[in-house]
Order: sequence, then C-alpha cells, then structure tokens
Amino acid sequence: MKTKLLALAASAAFFATPAAAQLGPGPCGGALACAADAALESDTIAWDFVEGITTEVGPRQAGTEAEKRGRDWAVQWLRANGFRNVADEPFRMETWVPGDNATARVTAPYAQDLMIVPLGNSASTGEAGIEAEVVYFPSYADLAAAPAGSLKGKIAFISHDMRPTQDGSGYGFAGPARWTGAGLAASKGAVATVIRSIGTETERTPHTGGTSFPEGVAPTPAGALSNPDADNLERMFARAGDTPIRMKLVLTPRSLGETTSGNVVGEVVGRDPSLPPVLLACHLDSWWNGTGAFDDGAGCGIAAAAALNVAKAGQPLRTIRVLFAGAEETGLWGSKAYSEAHIDELMAVGIESDFGADRIWRIDTNFAASDPELARELAQAVARFGVAPSREIATGGADLNIVRDQGGALVDLQQDGTRYFDLHHTNNDTLDKIDPAQLRQNVAVWTQVVGILANEPDAFGPAK
Repeated sequence: MKTKLLALAASAAFFATPAAAQLGPGPCGGALACAADAALESDTIAWDFVEGITTEVGPRQAGTEAEKRGRDWAVQWLRANGFRNVADEPFRMETWVPGDNATARVTAPYAQDLMIVPLGNSASTGEAGIEAEVVYFPSYADLAAAPAGSLKGKIAFISHDMRPTQDGSGYGFAGPARWTGAGLAASKGAVATVIRSIGTETERTPHTGGTSFPEGVAPTPAGALSNPDADNLERMFARAGDTPIRMKLVLTPRSLGETTSGNVVGEVVGRDPSLPPVLLACHLDSWWNGTGAFDDGAGCGIAAAAALNVAKAGQPLRTIRVLFAGAEETGLWGSKAYSEAHIDELMAVGIESDFGADRIWRIDTNFAASDPELARELAQAVARFGVAPSREIATGGADLNIVRDQGGALVDLQQDGTRYFDLHHTNNDTLDKIDPAQLRQNVAVWTQVVGILANEPDAFGPAK
C-alpha cells in the first residue's frame, strides 16, 4: 500500500496544476477555452452529424451501396459545414455481406430456436443448412487444448465470461473467441462454430463482428448467439449429461469479391500548411444490423465538431484533418489504404474517437517522456471536464495506422466503456442510446486538446 501511495504522489506531482490553469465555472479565459466550455453547454454539431447519417443513411456495411451513400452524405455534410479539401479517396477491398438467413435450432434433445447472427468473413452453410453434434468449450483456452482432429464433423460452441469495465478491458479477454475461434475450431475439424456474443448485456440481441481463418484453413460457417441463448445452451449441456446435443445452422453470408470503398477527408486549413497536420480519425462504416450511432457515427461527429470549434476560436497554426475511414469493421481496409496512400506525408499527431459517446474520463499520450511539458499542458487543460491524467501509453485507434507506421505522436481520449459492449455490433446501436450531455463533454474535451495541438509550433511526440 505504501508503494502505491508513493506512486500516486509522484503522479500527482507530475500533473500538478498551477492555480492559474485551473479553469473553473468562472470566466473561461482565452478563445480556445471559451470554445471548449461553450461546446460543453451547447454544441449541436456532433449531434447533427450522427442524427443525420443514422436517419438519412442508416446501416453502412463496408463495401456496399449503403456505405457509398454514407460517404456521399458525409462529403456533402463536410462541405456544407465549411471544411476545405473535402474528398472521397477510393480503395478496393474484398467484400463480405451477411446474407438473408441466419437461424440456429437445437434439434435434440431440447428442440428450440436460438438467436444468432453470422460473423464477418465466415462461410455459408448453404440454404439447406447443416446439422451436427455440438461440442461445448467453456473458454477459448479449452478449445485451444482440444486434440487435433477431435472436432471432425462437429459444431464447436465457445463461451466465456465477459464483464463490463470502464476501460473496455474485458474485450481483450473475450475477443479471441470471435477473432480467431472459428479458425481454430476449423483447424481441428469443426464444420461450423458458434460463440457466445462478445458483449455484456442480457438482452436477446446477438453481437456480430469479424472473424478470421489461418492460412491453409478454409473458412467455415460461424455465428454469435445472444447471451441469454448462450446461457440456455450451457444449461442444456449441464442437463443432458452424456446425451449429445445437436444443432442445425442456416447461415448464408457470401463474398461479393472486390468492391470499392473509400476514406472521406476534409480539412480546417491552418495558417502554416507546411507544418504536419493534426489527424482526427473515426470510421464511417457500420455493421448491417444497427445504424452505427455509437459505433462510430458519434466518433465522426465528435472529431468534426472539435475541428470546427477550434476554427471558431481562430484559425489554427496547423491544418486539422478529419479522416472518416471506410471499411474498418471488416478488416481496417480504410486505415491501411490511407497509410499506403499518404505514408510520405508526415502527420503531427493522431487522435481517434471509436468507443461510443459516453464521457471521456482519462487522457493518455505516447509522448509523456519525450515531451512532458506538452503532455502536462494537455492533462491540465481538460481537468475541468472531469478527465484524469494517466501514465498509460497511448496506442491510437484502429484507423490511425498511418501515425503508427510513421512512429508519430498519439493521444487517446479514453471514453467510459461501461455500457459500450451492451450495444457494440448489435441491432441496438441506434441514436436513442446516445446521451447528448455526454456527447457534448466529448466535444468539449476534444476541442480543448485539438486546439492546443493544432497551435503547437514545434515538433512534438516521439519524433521530437
């Protein structure tokens, strides 16, 4: 305990805030601080974006006509709101779509239907479906321990115990069941895989998401059961004893081959365009089963609102570029394509919003050691919004490949993820789940941080 207290004291000393920098409820002091405070109370830009795209476009499955409509809508919105150099930068990608049928039925010994959705990049059962004995694995580790060939002709069922956490750390524990579980099961002979949804709610709403298969292993059908249905299936195994449980799956996703997606970009042009820009990222696509409000329409609205609010406080020194990445959900296609296309164009710093719309509670950077003064300034500036300092090293969001590839500066504005995995990749990812007050807090924090970074004249971060 004494060691922990000493560490906390050292952290407090590092981030000690001078009285002059503690901006309370009185006069805000400075155009940028005033813009951030105003955003906390009355910003409508982020809401306008996410309300508009979810209402007028809706779901935006990567590589499809719906995603194209989303990009067209975003281009129009950026131009209407005064962004410069707006463009839709196309790239080609392998496109998977979910198909029309998705059913799971226990056929013996306790016949009943279960709620299921297909997993991205998985194969089709065909319209006739497949029926086989189910083998239950309480965890991914149990599946990994199964002997080679032991699942030949069977359906693997992978469970886990994901709990809600503020920092979303449960995703790292439970995620492998979806990310690579189907591929692992297929490598041991399984004809299909079902998993407990990677989610934390108790509603009968299965969570989709991408899966993958190792080289040399043919994709197999794979789907996610809702948490209540996974609970039910576990109870069946407990009750059935040695009696085999059989399941029939009908999952009909298909590959469209290569189609076109794109990254939408726009800029608030700085006073010195020769300086590397500040890159604000999000992703524009969503899965087909929700309208992509939390994941990630809100993120794009937050980034765009911050850029515009900084501009209201005065033209920034550096250009602020927003990147609405395409096709993130099915394999980070847009992030990779943007890095390939712009790798020779140095970015000053990258920030991404892709964890819902609930309040920001912590700020991380990857330059606290190389540029402690700037890291301290950022932490002090957002303390009034309830954001805590941190010594965690920022790793950047999924759509910031270019900054990581360049070895550049990153800031993570960590959002409260307590309820994020209740909604993540489900049909409940809709506008009504966004709390406008928490959305405004995001915009206020982003406005303050982006404004400081965009007006920093010197190189900063790991490349300093």
